[in-house]
Amino acid sequence: MNQNDTTPDSADSAQVVRERFPDEVTARLEPDAKEIIARYPRQRSALLPLLHLVQSEEGHVSTAGMRFCADQLGITLAEVNAVATFYTMYRRRPGGDYQVGVCTNTLCAVMGGDEIFASLKDHLGVGHNGTTEDGKVTLEHLECNAACDFAPVVMVNWEFFDNQTPDTAKRLVDDLRLGNDVAPTRGPASLCTWKQASRVLAGFDDGRAGEGVQAAGASLAGLDVARRNGWTAPDPANLPTRDQGEEGAK
Repeated sequence: MNQNDTTPDSADSAQVVRERFPDEVTARLEPDAKEIIARYPRQRSALLPLLHLVQSEEGHVSTAGMRFCADQLGITLAEVNAVATFYTMYRRRPGGDYQVGVCTNTLCAVMGGDEIFASLKDHLGVGHNGTTEDGKVTLEHLECNAACDFAPVVMVNWEFFDNQTPDTAKRLVDDLRLGNDVAPTRGPASLCTWKQASRVLAGFDDGRAGEGVQAAGASLAGLDVARRNGWTAPDPANLPTRDQGEEGAK
């Protein structure tokens, strides 16, 4: 066993916890890490994208990944761990190629999100944060996909699948597991893997940000009304002062 490897406390687990990346991985990731850190006036501010970078390597944020971040930023492993465990966008254990998130917040739930999540749990045989045996799909319920105008919404690796039903959601995950071409409702014409998405979130452009429809339907309703009525936003150089606003209210 490599001297950088340690066995977990649980005798029932066969998984080996690697405390550091192999030298080859460290050498390959360090130039990217330095590029990320150079974007920030204070280097510790680069921790979030660095965590995405190491997640793009293994598909989750391991102890070795956190150690890499700590070494690059000159901070403690405990400081990195505190951040990595706070945000749900960082996996703490291996998962699938496709993260399928079902919104179960108020509007999506009312429109059928709870039913979609329940049907996918039964269909895939996994629960929240569970991964199918083939390693293709990890299922999670999300508190909000920030797309209430298209409820109920499912996201796959942060791409939108709008106006879903239990049947369409089941077809979606079946296609993902079979390797069929799957296109989001909005955005790029095809899906990237979880690792590829993590690298984009680390700040490395994959050249696909402008693909496909970015906004549609209900998202543009307010804009259409404003254009029909000739409404425009206030001129930021000519905004009323507080005193003027109070005078007008009298």
